[in-house]
Amino acid sequence: VQLLESGGGLVQAGGSLRISCAASGLTFSMYAMGWFRQAPGKEREFVAAISRSGDVIYYSDSVKGRFTISRDNSKNTLDLQMSILKPEDTAVYYCAGQPTSDSNTIRRVGTEYQYWGQGTQVTVSA
Repeated sequence: VQLLESGGGLVQAGGSLRISCAASGLTFSMYAMGWFRQAPGKEREFVAAISRSGDVIYYSDSVKGRFTISRDNSKNTLDLQMSILKPEDTAVYYCAGQPTSDSNTIRRVGTEYQYWGQGTQVTVSA
């Protein structure tokens, strides 16, 4: 199983950025997926999660209304559209995947995910 994030970069506060995660070596449609982030000196935190079917989605309070998680099971991709970015959104963003038996299960805790990508840096300047 391989998860590869892309699309990170430098953006000004108030701007938008879309990051993606390409999955391989797995039956993507059988995996609940999530985005996490880790800022320097801070613990990893949950950002968003989506069920296998894409029908169930959950966001952290800090990004709700600004970020949108989506998936394309036909292309084995997971996306995170980030808008109205703030300097406090600066972090390395990781995608994570966990096979689930139920199509509507989501995972919000990092330890519940077995597979992780290497991360992509998102930097928001003030």
